[in-house]
Amino acid sequence: MSAQPSPDASTHRSQGPDATPRLRLKRKAPVSGHVDGAWWPHSDVLMTELPDLLSVLSVRLGVVARVMYNIDEWKPAPRRMDNAGRTIGLDGYHRQPANTLEVLDARGNRIVLLVVPADTDPDRAHAILMAAATADDATTVESLLDDGGQPVPANHGSPERI
Repeated sequence: MSAQPSPDASTHRSQGPDATPRLRLKRKAPVSGHVDGAWWPHSDVLMTELPDLLSVLSVRLGVVARVMYNIDEWKPAPRRMDNAGRTIGLDGYHRQPANTLEVLDARGNRIVLLVVPADTDPDRAHAILMAAATADDATTVESLLDDGGQPVPANHGSPERI
């Protein structure tokens, strides 16, 4: 039996998104805490990171209308973007709380995410994602990032993985 040539890995393309969002959300329940979950983007290029994130968040929110972000934490981005045939407003503010991103639907419902900096150590980022998505977590964004996500007590609900 002769060896079959294997396809070149560089020409193989998966059917999934290029950059699967590293995202954890609190379960749908009464709002608790400062954030609804956490997101660890692959880079600081908002226009590259948002399409996959918004497609996942639209499952919970419906049609996304607007994204608000801290303009000092991302590479320059336009005021609008097209996503899945819809125009979404991108509003960068210097006064947007640091390390947060707000995603709003057309009716004003929102998801507030803690944004873990892209260059964060993977183990630390995972701990922060899990801590921020704990059902009853009311920790501030600053504390979550400073503490690196402390172990979650067993009596808390587990986060929703998206």
